[in-house]
Amino acid sequence: MKRSPAFVTAFFFLACAAFGQQAAPSLSNFLSSGPAPQPAAHPLMAGAYGPEPLAADQRPNEPYPAKIYLAPWSRVSVGGDISPLGIGIKCTIDINTFMDARADFNVFRLNPGHFEVEGFNTYPHLQFTSLAAMYDVYPWNSVWRLSAGLMLFNNNQISGAVDIAPGTQFTLDGQTFYSANPGIAPGTTPLTGGGVLGFHRNNPALILTGGFGKFIPRGYRHWSFPTEFGVIFTGGPTIDVNKSGWVCTNKAETQCANLSDPSSPVTIQFNNALNDSLSKWRRTLNDIPVYPVFAYSVVYSFNIR
Repeated sequence: MKRSPAFVTAFFFLACAAFGQQAAPSLSNFLSSGPAPQPAAHPLMAGAYGPEPLAADQRPNEPYPAKIYLAPWSRVSVGGDISPLGIGIKCTIDINTFMDARADFNVFRLNPGHFEVEGFNTYPHLQFTSLAAMYDVYPWNSVWRLSAGLMLFNNNQISGAVDIAPGTQFTLDGQTFYSANPGIAPGTTPLTGGGVLGFHRNNPALILTGGFGKFIPRGYRHWSFPTEFGVIFTGGPTIDVNKSGWVCTNKAETQCANLSDPSSPVTIQFNNALNDSLSKWRRTLNDIPVYPVFAYSVVYSFNIR
């Protein structure tokens, strides 16, 4: 049945009046009694927002929250990393809230095999072994770290043996030489040699590093992933060589000598050229007095008391 506008309007006002009669007592009580009491908090929400903050004169005089305090010698960590020093194992113990003591052991060995380049047969060998003691300081108990220590043992070096094929031409200090063929004289052998590039001139050596992340977290976490960047003051790398066999100064191999004969003019010429070349290489290496350190570690911490 179609309703007229007048009927709809009248019905709307009657409904509003009925609602007003029901709501009036409650509104009157609200206005006369002040603010309505708050409903009780759900049991699961109790303490969700914590206690009221203390007044300024009631707060303990602590520079940092108590939850980050770590008792001395109470927590250790063990971890590992990969760096230019090789594969590392790290053991750390806390000294106080702001400092740790750490021992780093690194080792790496590699024999990549045989390389042949223009008559030079090379057999390289990498041998890295080192042990360091470090102190880690976290200024203002931040995640940033400053570290200092000593590399107490360092046997990091690259060595190699070289066989030079008979008749191979090579240059030393601008002079041309040839590895002798076995048939030019009784007992003739081609030129062979070896060398060692060492990274341990200063032993022990000072270490200075910095980084991000703690080797022992000041909290309840067990795992951490600290980074480290710095240098070791190893001094310039050292280089030493040894040689044996026969060498010639002309391709026809009419002027040859055994390098074990120090009085031969050919031996003297070769040794002078080799020593001059070594002097140049050593001066260049002396311009690199530090060894780089950069590592990303994975460390697990646990309490010991």
